[in-house]
Amino acid sequence: MLQRFIEKHLYKHRGRRIHYKTKDILVRAGISIAVPAFFIALFLMLWALPVLPTLDVPFKLREIPNYLSILDYQRLLLECLSSLIIALCLVFVCKVVFYKRYTYLKQRQILARLIIDRNYYDTEQATKNGSAEWDVGWMNKQDKNELTYFPKVYFQLKEGYLYVRFPTDGRAYQEQFLQLGSVLETAFYSELDSLIREEGYICYKFIYAIARDRLNIKDVHSKNGRLALMKRTIWDFDKLPHMLICGGVGAGKTYTILSVILGLLKGACHKEDITICDPKNADLADLEGIFPNVYHKIGGIIPAVRNFKNDMLARSTEMKEMPNYVTGKNYRYLGLPPKFLIFDEFSAFMEMLDYKEQVEFLSDVRQIALLSRQAGYFLIVGMQRPDAKYLSDGIRDQFHFRLALGRNSDVGYSMMFGDNDKKFTLKEIKGFGYADSGKGVISEFYSPFVDSDFDFIEEFKKVI
Repeated sequence: MLQRFIEKHLYKHRGRRIHYKTKDILVRAGISIAVPAFFIALFLMLWALPVLPTLDVPFKLREIPNYLSILDYQRLLLECLSSLIIALCLVFVCKVVFYKRYTYLKQRQILARLIIDRNYYDTEQATKNGSAEWDVGWMNKQDKNELTYFPKVYFQLKEGYLYVRFPTDGRAYQEQFLQLGSVLETAFYSELDSLIREEGYICYKFIYAIARDRLNIKDVHSKNGRLALMKRTIWDFDKLPHMLICGGVGAGKTYTILSVILGLLKGACHKEDITICDPKNADLADLEGIFPNVYHKIGGIIPAVRNFKNDMLARSTEMKEMPNYVTGKNYRYLGLPPKFLIFDEFSAFMEMLDYKEQVEFLSDVRQIALLSRQAGYFLIVGMQRPDAKYLSDGIRDQFHFRLALGRNSDVGYSMMFGDNDKKFTLKEIKGFGYADSGKGVISEFYSPFVDSDFDFIEEFKKVI
């Protein structure tokens, strides 16, 4: 309570303020280390290897020319250069040893220069008296720009996240501050995690070097309605139901789905709670001897999806009849396990159906997508491109966790994430893509790393 009172009425820490002089913070930090180091090193060298002649006491000014004439300037210059090299080496060592601190200062400098280069500040011409301000050639006073307004921008590093706060004070640059997400992502080599609106500020929350968040397949597990696919990229399926995964051939889509299944088995549910449909009779179909509900033929997939829908509707009714039922609580509060329908190559399956079958099948899928969250029934759909013709009537909008793996066209990204200003690139890394985990922003994604000798079939047998 005291902390909240202080933050509300007295002071709230928002990070380090970015000033105009922050644009040279690395140079000033280097000088503050190098200058003392230079003089200390020079003093120690002159003490250990003296090159200055001994002064007679009392020393007379007329003896200065004689004193200077007997100096060993070559050795003195050599010791000065050696001291300078030592000072510069110390600066480099400090950069290596305190690299995190160096990165922190560098990011603050980048932010200051971004503000200055884009002219997000105000100046006015000011005339100052003083000999330093006179133009001798013209015997006139020089005009100098004086800083009148520099925005209150704050930079904070906290718990592995970068927070950058820009003022929303109605000044001339407010609109520009609200559109800096993609620019800051590139400048900081980071991914925008979320956009937070605070009183008087817009806060950009970034994950720095997100590739380091990649998990090994052995570390993937689920707990309390949450499945972590990266250290800070989590599918909270209790709140944000249904996962949509798209990607072309070789993008790592199947391995990602297998990783999701393995993670769900480690905590969330049992093999009986997972229904798998693989119309191409490919990798997921190989799980038929391990999981009881695996289908790859049209005659098995359509009834399986319909049974999944009917079970969902039946559970919704049964939940209301349970003695500990409370309005607004979900399946987990009642001690029920979640159920998952995993469907790979969804669009390919739709092409196998005639029009009537498509309509009936999509009706079942729509009901699952719209009505299943509270009952604990969830969809995981994989397809090469999320065309609206296959996920029509608002079905696609119900997938709150989305992964786009590998190479996708601009149209594909637009279908997946809607209109956005994200600059998509391709990295030649297996399992690389982009994710929207329900925060309203799109971040780089790296599917769990799978060792070359890892065998999913054997691992499933161990877990089950």
